[in-house]
Amino acid sequence: MSENLVYLGYSLAWKIVRLLPEKFAYRLADRFADILYGKNGKGVSRLRSNYKRIQPGLDSNQIEFLTNAGMRSYLRYWCDTFRFPGWNKERLLSTTICENENFLRDAISEKRGCIVALPHAGNWDHAGAYFCATGIPLTTVAEHLKPEKLFRKFLEYRTAIGMEVLDLDSRSIAVLSQRLRAGKLVALVADRDLSKNGIPVKFFGEGARMPGGPALLAIQTGADLITAYVKYEEVGIRIIFEEPIPVPAEGSVGEKAAAMTQVMADRFARQISGHTVDWHMLQRIWVDESA
Repeated sequence: MSENLVYLGYSLAWKIVRLLPEKFAYRLADRFADILYGKNGKGVSRLRSNYKRIQPGLDSNQIEFLTNAGMRSYLRYWCDTFRFPGWNKERLLSTTICENENFLRDAISEKRGCIVALPHAGNWDHAGAYFCATGIPLTTVAEHLKPEKLFRKFLEYRTAIGMEVLDLDSRSIAVLSQRLRAGKLVALVADRDLSKNGIPVKFFGEGARMPGGPALLAIQTGADLITAYVKYEEVGIRIIFEEPIPVPAEGSVGEKAAAMTQVMADRFARQISGHTVDWHMLQRIWVDESA
């Protein structure tokens, strides 16, 4: 019953939010974010805790302001998601700004393959759709959500954008490797370990785990591993790319992957510090935290 209600809620939102006048829809999203912030549920509490970790110099009032703004950014993502199927290509392109886009396009044009690792920030679906629309389709993986009907709906949504979406399981790495060896683009959200077997990193000076997949794929296939951060602009998004992470010349595969994943974590931390409210992390990150 609860899973059916969740699916019904998302399905209704997908239909209704698209039909609302745009300004009203986003004002409604802000209002809903404020209500969720006021209820101070588990997700909001975790977001606040995460923001305290990354902005230790802020006082309690500043953290509360940041948390409320973070929830507004998060609900903006969902409003975008529900309205996105109605966007045309012109709007998609005109609402996307890229910095250092050549780090991605050069690797693809030269058939090296490219892995983009990014955190849960801004609207990563918008970023992916931009590259699909400009002639660079991508492959990614998705956590298997419950209920199954909801997972399939998100799968259809991202497939319609132009993405190839793989279920997050033991077979996905082999397919990703094939795509990279063919010179394709792979995009992986990589700031939260879902496998419980992630690589230990220092994140804002404290212990966390992040997926080893991006680094291992780069080592195994020779594809470039770059990082990106997606932040919201007043209108649309800005994608900030950073240069390829080099594969260390010495060490075992595990040691090389650990070093590369730490670089990835450091880059995420730097961007999150500068654009905190667009980091939509309502889950546990650090290993010393309770579930």
